[in-house]
Amino acid sequence: MTLHIFHNGPVLTERGFEPDLGVVVEDGLIVELRRGALPPGRGGERIDLGGRHLAPGFIDVQVNGGGGVLFNNAPTPEAIATIGRAHRRFGTTGFLPTLISDGRAVMRQAIEATRAAIAQGVPGVLGIHLEGPFLAAERKGTHDAARFRVPDLDDAIETIALDNGLTLVTLAPERVAPEVIGAMVARGAIVCAGHTAASFAQTRAGLDAGIRGFTHLFNAMTPMQGREPGVVGAALDDADSWCGVIVDGAHVHPASLRVALAAKPRGKLILVTDAMPMVGADDPSFQLYGETITAVDGVVRNAAGALAGSALDMASAVRNCVHLLGLPLDEACRMASQYPAQFLGIDHSCGRIAPGLRADLVAFDHALRVQQAWIAGRAD
Repeated sequence: MTLHIFHNGPVLTERGFEPDLGVVVEDGLIVELRRGALPPGRGGERIDLGGRHLAPGFIDVQVNGGGGVLFNNAPTPEAIATIGRAHRRFGTTGFLPTLISDGRAVMRQAIEATRAAIAQGVPGVLGIHLEGPFLAAERKGTHDAARFRVPDLDDAIETIALDNGLTLVTLAPERVAPEVIGAMVARGAIVCAGHTAASFAQTRAGLDAGIRGFTHLFNAMTPMQGREPGVVGAALDDADSWCGVIVDGAHVHPASLRVALAAKPRGKLILVTDAMPMVGADDPSFQLYGETITAVDGVVRNAAGALAGSALDMASAVRNCVHLLGLPLDEACRMASQYPAQFLGIDHSCGRIAPGLRADLVAFDHALRVQQAWIAGRAD
């Protein structure tokens, strides 16, 4: 039995950050939250937080790359491990390696690499996010529209091939028949709308077919207008769906994010990074579809000037929620942990600090700089 006791720092619970609370972890699971001294004779390693905050580890459902690696360019278990290590430095303890629109062979390689990474116990990997290729050319962003296609039922079955983890699929609902969306959902996929030129009615039909969320709200989708609410209007109008948001000060204006926070029920906005290889690496450039993409002043664009993912890490996203949006720290942390876990349907095992859940934890100082992260009780 491995026993760890975290103490001497505020701990995030459902009531907010609580001082003088100890977290007892046995064999990778949280078994007790208690005040005061432990009973006599109880051993284990004491982990003194030294006043640092302890929160649930962050969960990022959109991670294209990190540590100098782009998943599309290296769809291997080793690349997934490198990406995971890079993001763990910034508090991410669970993630979906994300494949940008690509050909069938690369998709198959990415799915198999994710299956192998999970089987090998690569820390943090929860499944795969296939961002395309069932997207709309009108809202392609930096995706290569030549790789887009309209899926049939066979495509749906092939896409949902991962049998030991989660599959998230981003698609344009106007490009995918409702029965195909339904087939994906029936086979266990989590489906989001994104990179879409859909009308409100088309988006609503997609929601009725099983779409659960929206990929990087406001970006690469039809905006909300007075007589045509578009995809954004459908997202904000729907109380049951989740919306991923990139809070980097570049992708979406803070005022728009505050409007979304006011419109959606609490817990329905989740932080994502849409991170590219420069996160956790020194090189600000990488190759996508044979083109050099570069981050300038923290903003990632292709040669045409389109946003091409981000250089954002999850700890910075949490800080930005506090400083740009005025959110309380506990709520910003939940947007990076509890709410993504609920979106993915894994909140029974992670996303909170509570007995019975996996000890995926992050400690950070008063400047919101990550000091340490643990996955199943193991330090990085």
